[in-house]
Amino acid sequence: MAGMTNDLPLLIVDGANVVGSVPDGWWLDRRGAAERLRDRLVAYAGSGTAELPGPLELVLVVEGAARGVASVPGVRVAEAPGSGDDRIVELAGEAAGRTCLVVTADRELRRRVTALGAGVTGPRAVLG
Repeated sequence: MAGMTNDLPLLIVDGANVVGSVPDGWWLDRRGAAERLRDRLVAYAGSGTAELPGPLELVLVVEGAARGVASVPGVRVAEAPGSGDDRIVELAGEAAGRTCLVVTADRELRRRVTALGAGVTGPRAVLG
């Protein structure tokens, strides 16, 4: 959310990229796969990850067929009206001055968010 003042470290998860990293049939139900990922992420809001200790503000970015996934306590779902990557870059830019870590394996997205000062880690950070 623009203008949100939160001192917690920010973890932004590239939903499409993380879901797509596990060949478990996600393509049959993209929204369901995004909901399963969201539910799995809740624990990280409190505990954090190996790279980023909790508590965290956790944002799951969804796009396309995964839009419509609701936020739950601990995980805010941010819908991308177009490109999920563009939405992630926007969120990382809004986090200037805060610790921000983006979970994605997308090389171009990694380049874009590190240029804004965010850290990056791969999908295993939240799938382990």
